[in-house]
Amino acid sequence: MKTHKSFCRFCHANCAIEVDVDDGLPVAVRGDATDPVYGGYTCLKGRELPAQYVSQDRIRRSLRREHDGSHREITTSAAMDEIADKIQDIISRHGPRAVATYVGTYGYQNMATMSVARAWHQCIGSSSFYTSVTIDQPGKRIAAARIGTWNGGTHAFSGADVCMIIGSNPVVSQYSRFGGPPPFSPYARIRDEMKRGMKLIVVDPRRTEVANRASLHLQIDPGEDATLLCGLIRVVLGESLHDEAFCSRYVDGLDQLKHSVAPFTPDHVAERCGLLAEQVVEAAHMFAAAKRGVAVGGTGPAMAPNNVLTEHLILTLNYLCGRVNREGERVLNAGILMPIGPRTADVQPAAPVHGLGPAARVRGLGEIFGEMPTATLSDEILLEGDGQIRALICLGGNPVLAFPDQDKTRRAMEKLDLLVCVDLYRSATAQLADYVIAPTVTLEREEATLLTDGWYDVPYANYTTAVLPKQGDTLEEWEVYWELAQRSGLTLDLPGGALVPDKRPTKLEVLKCVAPRSRVPLEALREHGSGQIYPEVEVRVAPSRPGADARLQLAPDGVSGEIAALLEPQHNANRFTHRLISRRLKHVFNSSGQKLENLRRKGSTNPAFMHPEDLAALGITSGDLVRIESAAGTLVGVAEAANDIKPGVVSMAHGWGDLPEHAVDVRTQGASTNRLIDDDRTFDPITGQPVMSAVPVSVQPLGAT
Repeated sequence: MKTHKSFCRFCHANCAIEVDVDDGLPVAVRGDATDPVYGGYTCLKGRELPAQYVSQDRIRRSLRREHDGSHREITTSAAMDEIADKIQDIISRHGPRAVATYVGTYGYQNMATMSVARAWHQCIGSSSFYTSVTIDQPGKRIAAARIGTWNGGTHAFSGADVCMIIGSNPVVSQYSRFGGPPPFSPYARIRDEMKRGMKLIVVDPRRTEVANRASLHLQIDPGEDATLLCGLIRVVLGESLHDEAFCSRYVDGLDQLKHSVAPFTPDHVAERCGLLAEQVVEAAHMFAAAKRGVAVGGTGPAMAPNNVLTEHLILTLNYLCGRVNREGERVLNAGILMPIGPRTADVQPAAPVHGLGPAARVRGLGEIFGEMPTATLSDEILLEGDGQIRALICLGGNPVLAFPDQDKTRRAMEKLDLLVCVDLYRSATAQLADYVIAPTVTLEREEATLLTDGWYDVPYANYTTAVLPKQGDTLEEWEVYWELAQRSGLTLDLPGGALVPDKRPTKLEVLKCVAPRSRVPLEALREHGSGQIYPEVEVRVAPSRPGADARLQLAPDGVSGEIAALLEPQHNANRFTHRLISRRLKHVFNSSGQKLENLRRKGSTNPAFMHPEDLAALGITSGDLVRIESAAGTLVGVAEAANDIKPGVVSMAHGWGDLPEHAVDVRTQGASTNRLIDDDRTFDPITGQPVMSAVPVSVQPLGAT
């Protein structure tokens, strides 16, 4: 038996691991205790990578849909020949915009995929590029664009005196924005920082694993995060707790902001949020009193109503309290593989968010920083006329389970002239595909930690070669686009060079083209073969650039109106009795992991978690089937009592279920919450993102088993 060092790519955390291999097969995975960042941490999902490699459900040879609707094996080379011909025909008849890509969360785990896929789209002239980012948290980038950015960077979690986490549970999700608890060894990191003296404020309708460790847990009503933030800002400004010197020099809109939040008294906020007024004041004082700290938001508020405004207010609170790196201060991590530009003590001006790039054909929406809004994809397929999408390549995603309005999504997938899924399994979407391309799995791929490069709070990087040989007739996701380009004689231009059609590049060559500015040569990282901190890579905040006089815009056009709208009564308040919120489950990564038997045994499929008092009032007990109804549709789920949930709340995960005709047993397949969500009535007017959390619903019993 031989042990290999590598890093996990089951989810975004990229945990350093050791893999035991015996006679060519993986035997066990464990955390690499010698790694200077992860220190042996790994989660139960990563420890199932051997099962992923040997799974009988895994697709090892590509599939083609036959005339009778069945899928039959086809060589991957022959499949790519046919796909390339069909795409060329569609482009010649309907133009390049008719060809689209959707990259799901699993597509991000191959670090070259995004860059190569984008390069192919640019090469053929298609703007129809979609990713999961615009379906769950585009508001983060929009808010930063509206306010502007402090070029010196914001405070980190390490060394903070206070951290406020809003709607995020990194202990389970293994993800946190920079400033929140790092997703690697999160329990240990929270424990160590709190032992040092850090205060932790958690805002969440659930008493999550992170909330259990909080100095202060604000168990807020779903969808009211923006209301709470307005109240906190009102206290900070009303009591002059903000950083007056920083705001005077670098901030605009302070008076207008103060006027806008004036109605958000502690009593009003407490009533709307289901809190106590003294909790609102305590949270504001605890956050503002700290010298160093940060507030961060997760997918909870990012998927709820007012998501762009919520993120705007989070950034505003940080800037009001001066939570930025000043001139001469050390930046904990400015990137190793994908280095961030010069760090200077000044402001990157706000950027317009409307009218940039191509427009969508529906709902007055358009491109968001190089991506089209994913919530419009089904309509772009179904709507006849110029610009209609007729071919879709789906990388590591499962739209039938991930997109709002499952029935519409299914109609869209079936209407396509060409649907290509790159998928490990016969997922709900892959079952509808014309071709399913068999991909490599984590342990078969060479990789560097490009995805997490900016998330570490130290200058750290890891590089792994392939631990195991490829099984079957497979391609990496990026290779799908190189194969298409090769068949069309196209050159793919990347930041560090070009991928030419007459020479298949190695993975190292591709990564060098994707990350040409790496502070440490990729060859050196590869030779080292495990995670390493590079203390010699030190970045400090430089003085302000000459003529840099931009200021942070805390009250840009539209924000005052958005804040005022928070004072209006909630819609459907009388018709529906509960609010459905999103959650993460420790044993899966969205829909990834559901096919692995050991992970399925670790927890229930996807129950409807509710407070025991709510269940008792409805005459429901754990295990009963319930009907959950929203304005958009209904689903049947399995009730489960949970004391950590606020009364009036239903908590379920996204990404479960199957094609409706197959989902005959929600106890084994789970229920698709996207049957309760629409994409064309309740959506953000800037991003087009639908409301996918804090959804008004009612619950009724269907009877016990």
